Parts: sequence; C-alpha cells; structure tokens
Amino acid sequence: MDVDLALVGNGGAASLLLDALARHGIRDLRIATIDPGDGDRHRTWAFWTGATDDLDPVLEASWTAVDLYAPQRRTLELGPTRYAMVRSAPVFARAEQAADRLGVKRIIARAAEVLDEGTAVTVRDPHGDVIVRAEWVLDSRPAKPARPGRTSWLQHFRGWWVRSAEPVFDPRSAVLMDFRTPQPPRGVSFGYVLPTGAHTALIEYTEFSPQRLEDAAYVEALSAYTRGLGLDPDKLLVEQVEDGAIPMTDAPFTLRPSPRVVRLGTAGGATRPSTGYTFSAMRRQADQIAAALARGGDPVPNPAYPRRHLWMDAVALRAWDRGLVPAPAFFERLFMRNSPSRVLRFLDGRTSPTEEVALMASTPLLPMTRAAAGDLLARFR
Repeated sequence: MDVDLALVGNGGAASLLLDALARHGIRDLRIATIDPGDGDRHRTWAFWTGATDDLDPVLEASWTAVDLYAPQRRTLELGPTRYAMVRSAPVFARAEQAADRLGVKRIIARAAEVLDEGTAVTVRDPHGDVIVRAEWVLDSRPAKPARPGRTSWLQHFRGWWVRSAEPVFDPRSAVLMDFRTPQPPRGVSFGYVLPTGAHTALIEYTEFSPQRLEDAAYVEALSAYTRGLGLDPDKLLVEQVEDGAIPMTDAPFTLRPSPRVVRLGTAGGATRPSTGYTFSAMRRQADQIAAALARGGDPVPNPAYPRRHLWMDAVALRAWDRGLVPAPAFFERLFMRNSPSRVLRFLDGRTSPTEEVALMASTPLLPMTRAAAGDLLARFR
C-alpha cells in the first residue's frame, strides 16, 4: 500500500493528530495507521487550559482552583486558567470519527523497521514483509534517548478510580500536589485527588525517583495516602486502576531520525522533563502538523519546549537528584512567590525570558546555582 502519511502507533499522539487533521479540513491525503492493537489504551491526561477548550465536550472534569500541601494547605486560584482532566476513551473515539472522515486505512500490524529510502519510507513487520510505503512517517512508538542523560528519573504512579457511598469529595477543587506522603530516600513523592463528583474521584500516588517500586509498595502507599485523607480504603469501590511510568531525564531524544520520519509523543520530545506533563505539547504539535499540511508544507512540528526550558529542567532534576533542593520546597516556593498563571505557563513552556528570570529568582538561589554549575561542568565533560 502506498500512502502520503503513515502514523506508526495509535495512542494519544496519533489520536490527537487525526482529530487535528479533520479539524483543519485536510482533504485528498492518503493516510494509514499502523498499530498491533494489543496495548493498554486506558489513560487519563491532565493539562492546563483556558476558559474554553475544544475538548470541553469530552472533559471528565475541570477546576479553577487547586490545593497544594507542602505541608500546609494553600489554595491556588487559577482563573481564567483551568486544570482539566480527560480520559482516553473519548479522545480515541474522536480520533476514530476523524479517521472515518479522512478515509484512513487502519492496518493492524507491528512495525519492526522504518526505513527512509530518500523519496519514500518503507515500514516492515517483524518478518521483513512490507506493510506500507509512505511519503512521510510520523512515529509515536517509545524510543530510547540518543544518549544517556546526566540525570535519569521516572515519574511512576498508581491511581485508583474510586466511588464512595457517601459524598466525601468536593468537585469544585482538586488536590494538585500533596507532599504529606512519606518521602523516599532519593526522590520525591506526593499524592493528588481529582474529584469528578461528590462520590467519585481519581486518587493517585506518584513518585519522582530513579526506579519503579514493587507492586505491593504502590498498594501500600496508595492505601496509606487514602487513609491520610480521612477515607477508609475498604469502604471505597475501586472501579479502575491506573499505573504507569514517564521518563524524567535531560537525555536528548532524536526528534527526526531521518528526513521523512518524524517522532511524536514522548519520543518526539513532548514530555516535560521536570514534571512529566505531555498532553498539551502533543496537542500543540498535532495542530502544527495539521496546519503545515493544510498549507501544503511538510508535517514537521516545532520543538515542544524552548531550549532554555530544557536547560532549566536539567538543572532542577540535578538539584533534586543530588539532594541540593528538596522538591517539595522547590514547588512550594515556585507557586507561592509567583502568580499561578505564570507558573502554569512555565510548566506549559509558554513563558518569556523575563518571566523565567523571576521564576528562577523565586527558587533557592545558592543550591540552584550549584546545580547549574554542576550541569555546566557535566556538559563540558
């Protein structure tokens, strides 16, 4: 099969791109998706957005205020910004509808080789058989960094979608970061609560650290955090469990391994190294690709984050990893000494250099300076 555009992988990045292509009115483009269809497609994404959003019809919930515990409770009023949550099922459903309108060819297969031959890209299965030949390939499969990072952590988590017989949740406000959890020897842990109603919520335990925990440790930590909220885990109905790990590293990813192959998602640099946020960057890149194709250009998005932001992320990761700055104190100072809108725009990669100077000045200066100097020396080495 010969196509103009092949999407290898059919997760969040590819789904957002299909939706963007349909919204930008792409016509007469031969598109194929290639995915084995055997992955876990149950995901929840949280992101920052404005007063209105194209995803409003399918949002699970959104909040104009969030609580931060470090360890005292501080409520952050976000308006007009919102913290929003969407589950993967409606995002995938929108992508399926978009694929129907676009006439996408859905191929169930495992791509083993993506070979750029100059004028076209050949995608082969594990047996060496050709699956498709495409003018462009957009590859959202996980990929290793181009080289090891100076700091390589994971954001790993376990979450429970729970239902309570009693109205124990406040749907007007979410708990964004709750650092009252026991802190690991190397890393940081926190809980958060995203209520979707008085009886329902996502309760999650998260760690930023070099490696994952054993399964029983997540259950224990999540149970302890739930009890710390004044809730009895035995009286909550766990309707679904979410589990995952997201890379937090200053290691560089090869965003464009060859002229006609472009990576999307985490492999395409969409994951923010210091926070793990990915969804907003995937949306931006999807819109950029769709807009480029609509005007007859190449489907190549801009880098997800400015290089200066990636440098600041590398310094922050180094400071946390070497124990120079406790992450709870770092985030508390960041939120308490800046307006919420400035911090949120920074986390989203949308602040100006002037704002970033103010943000850096609000963090512990001496240890962060030591981390910056250490990062610079490591780069020279």
